[in-house]
Amino acid sequence: MESIISQSYEVHFGELAKAALKQHIAKSNYSKVFVLVDENTKKNCLPFFRNEILDYPVDSIFEIESGENNKNIGTCVKVWELLSNQDGDRKSLLINLGGGVLTDLGGFVASTFKRGIDFINIPTTLLSIVDASVGGKTGVDLGVLKNQIGVINQPVMVLVFTEFLKTLEPRQLVSGYAEMLKHGLISDKAYWDRLKEVNRFTDAEEIQKSIAIKNEVVLQDPTEKGLRKILNFGHTLGHAIESYCLDNPEKKTLLHGEAIAVGMILEGYLSHELKGLSRLSLEEIKTTFLEYFEFVDFTENDVDAILKLLKFDKKNTHGDVNFVLLQSIGEAVSDVKVPDELFQKAFAYYKEQ
Repeated sequence: MESIISQSYEVHFGELAKAALKQHIAKSNYSKVFVLVDENTKKNCLPFFRNEILDYPVDSIFEIESGENNKNIGTCVKVWELLSNQDGDRKSLLINLGGGVLTDLGGFVASTFKRGIDFINIPTTLLSIVDASVGGKTGVDLGVLKNQIGVINQPVMVLVFTEFLKTLEPRQLVSGYAEMLKHGLISDKAYWDRLKEVNRFTDAEEIQKSIAIKNEVVLQDPTEKGLRKILNFGHTLGHAIESYCLDNPEKKTLLHGEAIAVGMILEGYLSHELKGLSRLSLEEIKTTFLEYFEFVDFTENDVDAILKLLKFDKKNTHGDVNFVLLQSIGEAVSDVKVPDELFQKAFAYYKEQ
């Protein structure tokens, strides 16, 4: 499978990924090679990584706790201290072996340790492969507020091994599928049509296509000044929902893809009201996501609390909440202001059975 060329690095797959890693380490003369894992990837992915991928001695393996609730500065401090205690210097390499939480955090740690060391991302979940693998976004949450602290900084390379998908429970695969479906909604109707008709969670060609769609957007707008904003479709309300459920013990904690699936239905409704998305397309979006994702029940109090979180969204400017909406399936527009009265209507539409 051909590699995908991004800004200053490449995304490699399978055997090409193994060869690229071996060649890079052989020529780079790193003083130390560190690997960052969590308890899940240590058990399920590290043995394969060490036996089948990395033909080089590792100086230290650092383990952090998995989960969005551990994606914070406190965890970063622990990893910075581990790097320092193990004599990490500016010629060290950090390999991030894990899902999006780990690669986001590991990339941020590497980008700020000694003012920046090299890092390589090896995403191990479907979500991290199709989303976090491209774009250079690194960072952590501030309390329950998603990705408030971070920098855009590119890895040396990204290595994709679909073998890791075999270690995932179905819920994690479906979560990643939400981002693949999103890529179709914002820029490629034919891709959306293929994905919604057939379960293609682990189809290597479709995974590569999803990465390529995101990469095309990022290449045109690396620092999210314009076009790249379309990648946030479903995320404005979706992130608020994810944060609210994470902080509310009475609500089931949602995976990222589960939250943005709800967000895409809600923002699909806003698209119908404000940008001319057809009613037929709106129903198609709702039906598709509810086929794969469990319905989430929101009370009036839940909705009020979720809407209050919108003020913390990263895309906001001058006090305005900015949305990405769809004019049609495959065509998105950004920086849309939404009248307050439509939010309640959007949730009411989501609740309609």
